[in-house]
Amino acid sequence: MQANLGIRARITAPVRAGGSPATVVAAFSRRKAVRSGILWGYIFGVAIASSEISYVKLYKTAAQRSALAATFGTSKATSALFGPATQLQTVSGFTAFKISMALMILGAIWGLLTSTRLLRGEEDAGRWDLLLCGQTTRRGATAQVIASLGAGLVALWAVTAIIAVASGLDSSVGIGVGPSLYFSLAMVATAAMFLAVGAVTSQLAATRRQAASFAATFLGASYGVRLIADAGVGLHGLVWASPLGWVEEVQPLTSPQPLALLPIAAFTAVLAVVAVRFAGARDAGASIVADRDHGEAHLKLLYGPSGLAIRSMRATVIGWWVAIGLSAFLYGLIAKSAGATVTGSVKGVLSKLGSTGTGADAVLGACFLIEAILIGFIAAGQVTAARTEESEGMLDHFVVRPVSRSGWLGGRLIVALVVLVPSGVAAGVFGWLGAATEHTGLSFTSLLGAGINLVPPAIVILGIGVLTFGLRPRATSIVTYAVLGWSLLIVIVGGFGTVSHWVLDTSVFHHMASAPGMPANWTANGIMTAVGVTAALVGVLAFKRRDLQGR
Repeated sequence: MQANLGIRARITAPVRAGGSPATVVAAFSRRKAVRSGILWGYIFGVAIASSEISYVKLYKTAAQRSALAATFGTSKATSALFGPATQLQTVSGFTAFKISMALMILGAIWGLLTSTRLLRGEEDAGRWDLLLCGQTTRRGATAQVIASLGAGLVALWAVTAIIAVASGLDSSVGIGVGPSLYFSLAMVATAAMFLAVGAVTSQLAATRRQAASFAATFLGASYGVRLIADAGVGLHGLVWASPLGWVEEVQPLTSPQPLALLPIAAFTAVLAVVAVRFAGARDAGASIVADRDHGEAHLKLLYGPSGLAIRSMRATVIGWWVAIGLSAFLYGLIAKSAGATVTGSVKGVLSKLGSTGTGADAVLGACFLIEAILIGFIAAGQVTAARTEESEGMLDHFVVRPVSRSGWLGGRLIVALVVLVPSGVAAGVFGWLGAATEHTGLSFTSLLGAGINLVPPAIVILGIGVLTFGLRPRATSIVTYAVLGWSLLIVIVGGFGTVSHWVLDTSVFHHMASAPGMPANWTANGIMTAVGVTAALVGVLAFKRRDLQGR
């Protein structure tokens, strides 16, 4: 009854006048993109300001700063993880080293999620159908959304720049307006590129989940190539084969290289044009890569909602597993050479990240944090997939049959766990294969345990997402990815500065032992699992008691 009243209210609501039918897509997308850009710009700006202030407080004397530069300047381990460390005797150099990689990755994630949501997600929801019957073409609508994404990017840069300029003007920091603006531009460069990447994958893939998965796989490959380039194994030229490497070569705050912005701008522009052309080369609701929905019927797994869920997401999950296995293998390959540089302050940083080993195990312990983040994204994707089924009306076809709400959502949770556990196992097994290739001496059992150790934080993210889904379904995606992004930001910032333990405790990754750099804490893992499962169960109960809600 409440759902019907809500629908009636939306139907009878007055329609705003004055907008052109040909630009309605742009107006809708611009509001969402700018709102998101402002929020993430605030996060970016606070991260930059906190890095600058922490350096001033931690390293007060020239001797302390010189020692820091001497240690990190030659460390292959930290260079592979966070990028080259230059000019650490200055606030500018330290800030660029400490926060650049985290913001680059977060910006890329924001870009691919935002573009796939406003392009393929809106098309999947059917909101483009009537518009495409009027004055708006597929190419026109796609171009409007891309322009709106540009507005969101400007908002992201503007808010980041305002906070960065304000903190840089502090007398103890001493970073000028120009360098702060340039640094802010560099930090949102990956967001620009992955907005374009998401725009292209939205044309290639048949669903938003597939589009986001394609873009995320490209991000993982880009990070892996850059990591190898900076690992000190004689392959630094590979930095130009990775979009993340291009941003690294911009060298903001240290030795600015504006020419490195050219491939970034060209890459973004070319992909934007390709996305628009692809949009005009396909039918509405279709994709460049065929979805194979016209082939011979295959009824495997179609025994119920859970089987359908497995079948619909198997390609996406396999893509994530490939990304996890390949990256873990690469981490194993560089662990021995990078571990040889783990001394002094480098060891202290890895210790703050939770990895207290002395060599290859310490490097793998820190690298496996990235694997935990990837598995966290899988968990978040499982929750948002369930929310999509409800918001798009697909769930209606189940609940009108002898399928209970709790049975449907409980089945989705079981499927999620079945996906998450092998993800951790894949990280451990392939990490061991890479490490064994270089004769690091790390045992199979230790790395298998380290892989399984990555799963509990993802279970917490899953549980929080399901709880939000049950209580405030329209906020599911925002809350789930906010928890993931915040946890990543806090644990990285905490690795290089003094952060209150109350703040650190808000990161799910902070509670995970960085095995194999230190023994896995199975007690903490058990508590995290219990918290995640409890939150999920409460979410299931709340879902049983509420009405189904659309977008």
